[in-house]
Amino acid sequence: MTTTAVTHIASLVTNDPSLGNGTPLGLIPDAAVVIDGDRVVWTGGSSKAPATDNVLDAGGRAMVPGFVDSHSHLVFAGDRTQEFNARMSGRPYSAGGIRTTVAATRAAGDEELSANVARHLAEALRQGTTTLETKSGYGLTVEDEARALRIAAGHTDEVTYLGAHIVAPEYADDPAGYVDLVTGPMLDACAPYARWVDVFCERGAFDGDQARAVLTAGLARGLGARVHANQLGHGPGVQLAVELGAASADHCTHLTDADLDALGQGGTVATLLPGAEFSTRADWPDARRLLDAGATVALSTDCNPGSSYTSSMPFCIALAVRDMGMTPDEALWSATAGGAAALRRTDIGRIAPGARADLVLLDAPSHVHLAYRPGVPLAAAVWRGGERVL
Repeated sequence: MTTTAVTHIASLVTNDPSLGNGTPLGLIPDAAVVIDGDRVVWTGGSSKAPATDNVLDAGGRAMVPGFVDSHSHLVFAGDRTQEFNARMSGRPYSAGGIRTTVAATRAAGDEELSANVARHLAEALRQGTTTLETKSGYGLTVEDEARALRIAAGHTDEVTYLGAHIVAPEYADDPAGYVDLVTGPMLDACAPYARWVDVFCERGAFDGDQARAVLTAGLARGLGARVHANQLGHGPGVQLAVELGAASADHCTHLTDADLDALGQGGTVATLLPGAEFSTRADWPDARRLLDAGATVALSTDCNPGSSYTSSMPFCIALAVRDMGMTPDEALWSATAGGAAALRRTDIGRIAPGARADLVLLDAPSHVHLAYRPGVPLAAAVWRGGERVL
C-alpha cells in the first residue's frame, strides 16, 4: 500500500473536536490529511504533514467527510412524474402512491433493477455520498422483497428490509394476514440479505400495534430497527422507535413535546428528510426544536421515485439551513456524523486517524458553501475507502 497526503486544505472538517478547534466539526485550518490504504492515519497542520509516497495539493479548498445517506429507496422501476406533476397542481401526497411503483418494480427484471440502483449510487457518489443505505419495499411479495434485498446487497452493506412499506394490494382486505406474512415467511426469506428492519408507521400504512409486531420480529432475527415515523401526522412511531431501541426514527415532521423528550433522552437518532417536504409541499421538520431538546439529528435524501426523487445530500443540507432552522455547521454534521450515528457506525462520517478514508474535496474554501451555493456541484474530488473515485 502507498501513502498519500492531501495538503494545503483551507479548512478541514474532522467531526472530532479533539483534533481541531473544539467545536463539533473539529475544524483545522491550513490542514493536511494522510491516507494509508483505506484509512486515514494522520490529520493536522499542512506544514507538519509527514512524508508520504504521494502528495496532492488541495490548493486552498475545503475538505469534508464523505456524506452518509442513511435513508433511501433505490430498488425500484419506473417513475412517478405524472403523480408529481399532479401534486404540484394541488393534490396532496398520500402513502397510496407507492402502489404505482410496486406494480412497475414487480414487472421489472433483475438486471433493470440492479442497473437502476447502480445509476443512483453513482449519481450520489459524484456529489460526495460515500455511504448509502437503501431499502426494499416495492415488491411486497416474499419473492420480490427477497429479490430486492439481494440486489441491494450487491451494491451496499447498509440494506434494510421494508416489507412493511404498505399493505400489499393482494391483502387490502386482510392487513392482519399481511403482517403475518411480513413477520413470517417474508422475514425468513429476507433476513439473510438485510442488516435492518423498517416499518412505515403511518396512516394509510401500519398502526402502532402492527409496527411493533414487525419490528419485534425483525429484532428477534438479529436485525437492527429503523422506523418511518411521524411524517404525515402525529402518531406512535417515534415513541415506539425509542422504546425498542431503534437506531433511527426517520422523518419526524410532526412531534409532540413527549416525542422530543424521548428523542432527546434516548439513543434513537432523528433522521430528517427535507427532500420529502420539498417535493410534497408539506410542513418542514423543525430541526431547531430537536437540537434544542438534545436529540441527535441526521440528514438524508429519502431518494425514492414518489416523494423525494433526489440523491443530493448537498441539496438537503441547503434545505435544512434555509427552511429547518439548522446552521451550516449543524447541517453538515448531521449529513456526515449524524448519518453515521443513524447507522450505528464509528468508522465513517469523520476524518480522523482510524476512520475509513471517505473524503470530499470541495471546490470552495469553506463547507459553508454547501448551503451558500445551493444547486452548484461542489465536489472537486471524492475518495471512498482510500480510493479516489472522482
